[in-house]
Amino acid sequence: MAVNLTRIYTRLGDAGETHLGDMSRVPKTHPRIEAYGEIDELNSHIGVVQTLPDLPERLGPWLRRVQNDLFDLGADLSVPEDSASERKDRLRATPEQVAWVEERCDEVNAELEPLRSFLLPGGSPAAAHLHVARTICRRAERRVLLVEGANPEVAKYLNRLSDLLFILARSANDGDEPLWQPGAGR
Repeated sequence: MAVNLTRIYTRLGDAGETHLGDMSRVPKTHPRIEAYGEIDELNSHIGVVQTLPDLPERLGPWLRRVQNDLFDLGADLSVPEDSASERKDRLRATPEQVAWVEERCDEVNAELEPLRSFLLPGGSPAAAHLHVARTICRRAERRVLLVEGANPEVAKYLNRLSDLLFILARSANDGDEPLWQPGAGR
């Protein structure tokens, strides 16, 4: 897939419409555009997470892989599966991408103490930002579920990714997790 961006602005969206990957035009408020916009926001926040000095070193390559996968999800969503321009080489999210996220979840979760309480988002700066990414991921997942005919692997990936971000936030807190204390403010 070659990308050649010689000019960033095109003026084609000035009237509130944009092109999908199959070159059909839809309103910028279309559920498909909303969904991959949320994925773009998630990807940007994961970029912020990677700038944090307290982020555990091993997470950098994982998060870069996730960012690349998120671009794949956006590419998948940008072309409806029933599109007349559907090609065999069209980029689609795969069960293997979902499995990779599950493997990372299992790997890190095996190192953590079992949860005995709900957690408050926060703790270290890296953990706090991973929790923000988790909530953006959940919102992206909800948006994807509104896209008629979307590849179900996209929603599965986001569902597992939100779990991974939660687990990574726990790991980044290194056992010093802010616990919810029911009714503590009464």
